[in-house]
Amino acid sequence: MPVERVLTHHMTQGTTVSDAVFDKLKTLDTCTVSNAIERLNVRLRNEGFVAGALRCRFQNLGPMLGYAVTGRIRSASPPMSGRCYYDRMDFWEYLATLPEPRVMVLEDVDHVPGLGAFVGEIHANIGLALNCVGYVTNGAVRDLPAVKALGFHLFSGNVSVSHAYAHLVEFGDPVTIGGLKIAPGDLIHGDRHGVQAIPFEIAAQIPEEAEKIMYSENELKQFCQSPQFSLEGLSKRLEQASRNCL
Repeated sequence: MPVERVLTHHMTQGTTVSDAVFDKLKTLDTCTVSNAIERLNVRLRNEGFVAGALRCRFQNLGPMLGYAVTGRIRSASPPMSGRCYYDRMDFWEYLATLPEPRVMVLEDVDHVPGLGAFVGEIHANIGLALNCVGYVTNGAVRDLPAVKALGFHLFSGNVSVSHAYAHLVEFGDPVTIGGLKIAPGDLIHGDRHGVQAIPFEIAAQIPEEAEKIMYSENELKQFCQSPQFSLEGLSKRLEQASRNCL
């Protein structure tokens, strides 16, 4: 069976899904999308998602979906040039060249990530003005109440009171967050359960596959809650579910 490992830079940049597919994907939670990707057998089941490197800061927000804008940051020491942590106009100009809506994905490459927060209220406002819907980092974020009020998604390794010397080191190349390699333009999906990448080659198939999964799961849940529940009936249904997962 061929396995799709990581979508590379030249494969993803400039690639998008149709508006119809995008709108359908945005309604799905990450667990259901993950199940559908598993069913479609395009990558190993222990790949394609961020593992253990971040937390969803606003669990009440709906699913986040957008195209990755990547870069690397540091905050433990000052930048070699520039003074203000948000003075990189070249980054914002680059961001505007990527498909929208966008998700900023910045890897903190300090020895101990997250000393200072690169993204807070200011970056969230700039991002929203440029049709950026969220931020993913193994580093820190701040200004949580103000950012939450904007409806801007934050996924981070920790929270920091200060931005310290937070600054961009580079941008436009693939980064790695929690074992997931993310290239510019990759389709990023996240909610309270975490963050994953959606392979473009099966994106259009995921909504239909998700519908089948939800139908099957609802049948099983209804059986478990019904007076007709029995171990024999459970065995038959689990056997059927197992065949569907092959």
